[in-house]
Amino acid sequence: MINHTITTTENVSACLTTTPLPRASSTGAIIETFPDKIISGSSQKLRRTSSSSTISSATAITTITSSFNDPSTADVILRLFVDHSPFDSATTLDSAHQSDIQIYLHSGVISRAKYFAALLSDRWQHQKNTETNSNNAAEDSRSNDNNNLVHLNLGVLDDPNSITVHLTVLQLIYTNDFATVIDSASTALEILPVALELLFEDCVKLCVNFLEAVPWSEEEEKRVLSLIPFLCEEESKELLARVSPGKDNSCEEMLHGLILAAIHNHPNMAFVKAFVAKLLRDFSSRESARRVLERAFEASLKIVKESLEEYSSPDFRGDHNETEAIQRLNLHTAMTNGRHLLWLVERMIELRVADSAVKEWSEQAAFTADLQRAFRDDAWRNIVPGLPAVVIRCTCKLANAVTAGTILAARQVRMKLVKNWLPVLIVCKDNVSPMLPSHKTLYLELEETFLRIISTLPMSDAQVLLQQCLSFSTRNVEDCPHLITAFNTWFRRAIQPHQLENLD
Repeated sequence: MINHTITTTENVSACLTTTPLPRASSTGAIIETFPDKIISGSSQKLRRTSSSSTISSATAITTITSSFNDPSTADVILRLFVDHSPFDSATTLDSAHQSDIQIYLHSGVISRAKYFAALLSDRWQHQKNTETNSNNAAEDSRSNDNNNLVHLNLGVLDDPNSITVHLTVLQLIYTNDFATVIDSASTALEILPVALELLFEDCVKLCVNFLEAVPWSEEEEKRVLSLIPFLCEEESKELLARVSPGKDNSCEEMLHGLILAAIHNHPNMAFVKAFVAKLLRDFSSRESARRVLERAFEASLKIVKESLEEYSSPDFRGDHNETEAIQRLNLHTAMTNGRHLLWLVERMIELRVADSAVKEWSEQAAFTADLQRAFRDDAWRNIVPGLPAVVIRCTCKLANAVTAGTILAARQVRMKLVKNWLPVLIVCKDNVSPMLPSHKTLYLELEETFLRIISTLPMSDAQVLLQQCLSFSTRNVEDCPHLITAFNTWFRRAIQPHQLENLD
């Protein structure tokens, strides 16, 4: 809070009367500049700062000591005090005099701050002097020199650094040494509120420019946001641009861009994918993550489908070598984007947002037909031998999420998932040779998962699909217990209606 009075008083002490004040390092530049002769008016003095003070230039110190707080040339006395609340404790009130100082200033200098310029205007001085003269008629015998001094009171908030920061700003009015004093975001944030309070426009501008150019901590950012309402639109524009998104969906656009960079462009793909996966896990809005992942999933799936469609139905009208090159490119494109698709499926399952992905995957009758045609051909073996495993792994991930209850898929979705992808699994088993041990394990896992999904379907649907699973059988019947269990379950259920009728 700021208040002011303009009076004539008795002899004013020719010194700055105060006690040692607490001081933050960010404003430590100020107290060093007080000359001993000015501070020594009482038995207490302000401590001088260490040699690490921000104002170290001899020129700057000389300028301040020759004018700031100089009683021999001053025409204004400013009383700077902590404005305590009437509800403060007795201990707090007892220390009030310790935070009460007088400073000798010059009206021609401090008028750079519009607050002081208004107080020292002729109209304001005339009004206040008239009031003072009527209330203090007994003071006519005072000297002319003292009668010419203007007395102002400036109350500041009860904060440990409040007096120090106000002194900083007052000295900046004299020195213009902004670059030396404003050397960190925390310093600028301490000085800016006082500069705004005193309407010291040059200081406000320099603080804002400094804050716009340097990084902020999270706490400093909160302080910047609290000060923005007190700045004009032009001053706050650049600060707001740092913390205000340009559009409502900026977070989703950012996440989508990161996903594309991770799966397409970055050379250290594995590390970047791991980092983006963490960002997705930690992101606050699950729905936003869902939309971003679904968007990337649909784009990658479209590329894989188109590549396989072109490979399965090639145009032989051109040169044979050119056609073969295009076929190779189609397979490589399908393989690359298939890997991206697998990573996206894993992220969606991890975040439990793969519902749409399962539904989309279950409706790929044309895509699975293209895959069957491609895998029956031998050309892919020497070009992209890992393509079947990538496609089967995507299917297995989604199917396992369905059986685990991570994805609650509707009955039609579960049925189509098995119906459309079971033939692809059978073709891969029959045509991929020699089969790697890892592939064999993968195929067996998907067999078991499909059989478990079939067990969740109505008896009529399960009957049709189970008949297509006979290829899961092996030379030794005992080596396919998952298939035996599935058929035993179906037959057990098939005879239950008669048992239930007998119970009635």
